[in-house]
Order: sequence, then structure tokens, then C-alpha cells
Amino acid sequence: MARTAEQVAGEPAREGGEDPAESPEELRRLLRERRIAAYRGAERVLARPGFLGTLRERLALLDGAEGLHDLDQAGDMYGTGIVEALEEKVAGLLGKEAAAFFPTGTMAQQVALRCWAGRTGDRTVALHALAHPEVHERKAFSEVSGLRPVRVTSEPRLPTAEEVRDFEEPFGALMLELPLRDAGFVLPSFEELTKLVEAAHERDAVVHFDGARLWETTVHFDRPLEEIAGLADSVYVSFYKSLDGYGGAALAGPRALVDEARTWRHRYGGAVFQQFPTVLSALAGLERELPRLPEYVRHARVVAAALREGFAAAGLPWARVHPDPPHTHEFQVWLPYDADVLAQAAVRQGEETGTLLFANPWDRGGPGLAFTEVYVRAAALEWTADDVKKAAVEFVERLPGVNGSV
Repeated sequence: MARTAEQVAGEPAREGGEDPAESPEELRRLLRERRIAAYRGAERVLARPGFLGTLRERLALLDGAEGLHDLDQAGDMYGTGIVEALEEKVAGLLGKEAAAFFPTGTMAQQVALRCWAGRTGDRTVALHALAHPEVHERKAFSEVSGLRPVRVTSEPRLPTAEEVRDFEEPFGALMLELPLRDAGFVLPSFEELTKLVEAAHERDAVVHFDGARLWETTVHFDRPLEEIAGLADSVYVSFYKSLDGYGGAALAGPRALVDEARTWRHRYGGAVFQQFPTVLSALAGLERELPRLPEYVRHARVVAAALREGFAAAGLPWARVHPDPPHTHEFQVWLPYDADVLAQAAVRQGEETGTLLFANPWDRGGPGLAFTEVYVRAAALEWTADDVKKAAVEFVERLPGVNGSV
């Protein structure tokens, strides 16, 4: 009989991370439950994303909503009222003529690129092999929207201007994910990005930014948000990835494009009757989280440096923070262990010390190599560099074969 998470909680990691009596899948499910329980019970974490909170905690996001919008106005209906207010605010922040609210970014980007295809006469979309639509959307571009994605590069970085300029076939749109999450939340320099956009325009292609996390790029680019977004012909932004809203997205660009996008939003099933709770949460994120993102990015660099020093002090033979220094407040940590071993050590640290240094899953990056994503948010601001080093040492003590650990 399979055991519950409570029955395995607190057990030391077994050699190899597996129990022969249980399948690897079952063990990982139980470990995931332990990890979530450790996160909820931890006194110290580097981030507390709202989506992991209870319903009561999520509802508390709307406390003080009177200061976000006139609550005596009539409720929204199919995109009126408060939805229009959010759209106007986002358009202003991004320096675009107009913006449209969408329930999901997947829908927003398909609609944007479908509209651009009608204008350019070319349904081919050039993008990175690790771009979100290629990795996480089940071929939605081709299966749903009749778009034809082509991969400019698969290197763990954004494409270069030369790669775009010399690409061997025509394309109507270039889609750039900023930052490129699956490559480690990486960004080019602003000069490189400018040349990249120019190269696409030289080929008479439009440029669309997948800016799900564009909000957090201003420190790396050393430019205001409006100037960054101004490079692109259209931009999508998310309201929950960095801003901690309940969900939702916006597409911003020329008014004619956005007006057409609203028509396709309806056809795609995105004309939701009432959306005021989600929209209020987006307004809360813009008001409360957006101004703090630069502080999170700067502290992420402190955390990353302290992790490196802590791993070295603990005698870990090899470790990598990527990118180094981080480009945003999110980055990867790579270690030379099996993912299950690292996951066990992370959970044990949370359970035994109340400090959960690595709260996210560990993924395999090759034989004997794994990585995890580290998020640095408000909770991390309470950590000094010495706190991070100490936690890194305590984590390594729970790994097999380092300075006599078991």
C-alpha cells in the first residue's frame, strides 16, 4: 500500500533516493507533497508566491481595493469598466497606443501573431527553440492558429542579430521572450536587443515581445519600461508571474491591431462575462509589486553570490549559478547530483531547520546533473548574505559524499 506524505515526512533520504518497494513516480509524488508541506511550514523562504497561498490569503490581496479603483462603479461586463481602466493603464506603462486584457497569455500571443500574419501575409513566426509556445503550449500555434513556428536557434541565449538577418527562410514575425525563462531567465544587452529588432525590421518582419516577465527587466537593461517595450511592434505582459495577480494578461500595440485582437479574443472564447476580481488583483500588482521589482533584482545578485560562496565553503566540488550575476530576480542553480537526491536534501532542510532554501522542483539537466529555479522576492529581503551562505552550507550537509556527509 502506498504511504501518505505524512508517513514519509521526516525520513532521511535513502541512498539513490528510491525505495525498491515503491515506483519512482510514486516517490516523486510523495516528495512533492512533502516539499509543499515544508514550504507552508517554513519560517524562512526566499519567496512566497501568492498562488501557493490559501484561498483566504489570496482573497487578502484585495484588501485596500478602494485605493485601486472606484468600487462604486458598476461591475464590468464583457470587458467594460474596470477592465478598460486596466487596459488604459497598461498601454500607458508600455508606451503603446492601446492594450487589451486577455484571460491567458497563450491566447493573447496567438491572437497577436495571427493578426500580424494577416497584415504581413506570412504566417511564419521565427522564435527560439526554448520559447514558451514551443515548450509549454502543445503546438498551439500550429494546431489552433494556423501559424508556422520556425526556430532561429536553440542556444541558451536570445538569438543574435546575425542569426536573424541570415536566417535561411522568410518569416513575417519575430517573437522574442524577455527574459528567456527556460534558458535561465536570460536577457541580451539593450544594445544587442536593439540590433536584433533592427535586423528583423530589415527583413520586413514585425517584432513581438513575449514579455510575461518584462516588468523585471529594467535593472538589467538600465532603461525605463516604456523604452524597452518601445522597441517592439507589440508586447504581451502577464499579471501573475511577477506581479502576483490571480491571472490574466494584456496585449499592447497599435490601436488598429488591438481592436482586431479584441474581435479574435471573442472568437477564441476570451470574452469573459465578469473579470473584476482578476483585474483588481492586476491593479494591486501594478501598484504594490511593480515598484519593488528592481529591489528584488538587486537582492537576487546578493543571494546568487552568497550561494556560490556558501557552496564553496561547504566543500562542494562544483556548482553554478546561471546567469551569473542574475539578469532578473529569478535564476537557476546547477549542482552535480541526481535531481531526486537534491530534492530530498532540500525538503529535509526545510523540515529539520524551518529554512527552505530551494523551494522549487529540481529537474534533470543530464547524467548526474540537475538544476532548480530560485525566486527572490519580498521574503528574501530579510536574508543577509551571511544567512544565505549559512543555509547553503546546511543544504550541502544533507548531500551524500561532501566532507563526510551521508
